[in-house]
Order: sequence, then C-alpha cells, then structure tokens
Amino acid sequence: MQLGDRNVVITGASRGIGAALARECAARGARVTVVARSAGPLADLATELGGHAVTADLADASVTAGLIARIEDEVGPIDVLINNAGIDLAGGFAELSGEDLERLIRLNVLAVSELTRQALPGMIARGGGHLVMISSLAGSGTFPGIAVYAGTKAYVTHMSEGIRLELKGLPVGLTVVEPGLVRPTDMADSVTSYAPTAACFARFNRLGLLADVDRDTLAHHAVNAIEQGKSHVRYPKRARLFPQLTNAPRRMVALCLAGVPRR
Repeated sequence: MQLGDRNVVITGASRGIGAALARECAARGARVTVVARSAGPLADLATELGGHAVTADLADASVTAGLIARIEDEVGPIDVLINNAGIDLAGGFAELSGEDLERLIRLNVLAVSELTRQALPGMIARGGGHLVMISSLAGSGTFPGIAVYAGTKAYVTHMSEGIRLELKGLPVGLTVVEPGLVRPTDMADSVTSYAPTAACFARFNRLGLLADVDRDTLAHHAVNAIEQGKSHVRYPKRARLFPQLTNAPRRMVALCLAGVPRR
C-alpha cells in the first residue's frame, strides 16, 4: 500500500516513536491523524505536518469507546491504523500500585485491542487497509523490572498473529513491529532508570545480542513494511532470532491449519 493521500492514524504520537512514525508517513504523502493525551505537543506536531490532532487518554475506556468512528467522521475512512501508544512503568513487580498496573494493562492491551476491533470491520468492508502493532522484543524475552510491560507486548504479538490468520485471503495487511530499546525516547529513559533492568540491557549489549535502536530508523523500516506488505519488522537485526524462535510455534500452527476455513 503506497501511503500517498492515505488516511493514517497513529496513537501515542505526541513524542518518541509515534512522532517519528507520523513524520515518516507525512513525508510519504499520507494524511496523518495523531492521537495522544498531551494536547500541546500533539497540536504542534499536527500543525507541523498539516495533519489532524485528536487529544485522547486511551487508558480511559469511555474515551476509546467509539473513537474510530469519531475520527472517521472528522477525516474520512482510515486506511492505516498504527497502534503505538504504550507505557512501561519499569520497577519491581511487588512495588507496582494497583492503579499503575491497571493503567498499564488498559493502555497496552485493552486500548490496542479495542481500537483494532473498531477499525477492522471498515477496512474489510472497503476492501483494503493496514494494521500496525508496535510490540517489542520484550514480548519474546523479558528482563527484571519490566515483567508486566513484557507481558502486555507478548499479548500484542500473540493476538496479532491470531488476527493475521483471520485476515488470510482478505486485502487487509498487518505488520508487527518488535524493536529493542529505542532512543531517544522517554520510555528508554524510564526503563534504564531502574538499575536491575539497566544492568540487563548492558549485559546483552556487551554480548553483542542487543544494540540501541534509533527511533527515526525504526520509523523508516516500519513505514517501508506498510508499503511493501511485510508482516514483521524486527530491529536491531542482530536480535531477530529471539522473536523468530518465539514465533516458531505460531508458524507451525498456521501451517497445520492450511485449508481450514478462518472465518
């Protein structure tokens, strides 16, 4: 799918990966709608890109309810939905508050699921569209301090593979993006502020198994994947074996289901 004149909606777009994705899509001619709860930075980005800003706290179920329909009423049918919004809340599991735990799951799991559920029927009915799920290498292998975050990303990846099976034979694409630690981002700063997690990243970097990911480079690869219809973006490439191994049972199941009706 070429992005020229396409409606692209990006959540969590006020900064970091989301803002980089918005700029990359706009550079390729897309009409960009950016969604986040930080009204000021979001409005500035929309003005910069000639796009549309929707201020929304996606951890609030009353806000996500009907959100896709409201956006489409304002900008038209959505061609690409990029589910990027997420938080990490790095720290010891026993030290998390109930409120923090609920917010993390609502944003990283429920909001992604709900917005996808709302957007997908329209894409199918119109005969085209693309979904992008920003997951993480943490969904394949976690470190201390990010247990819940990693669990939410494992959910996103696993759910996406199930949706992919249901989309077989339909003109709707789906790309799962699984990056390592992306800089410069607030999330990277938050994760590495917790000493046990920072030490784990340092160990993997010394072993040559991980390397920091540049956010603009990641955005470039992710948008390439939309235009080229790729199913996965795994970056840095040196770490791609981890998600490939994790995905192997899913691929085996998909192969065994050849010929079985999906819908």
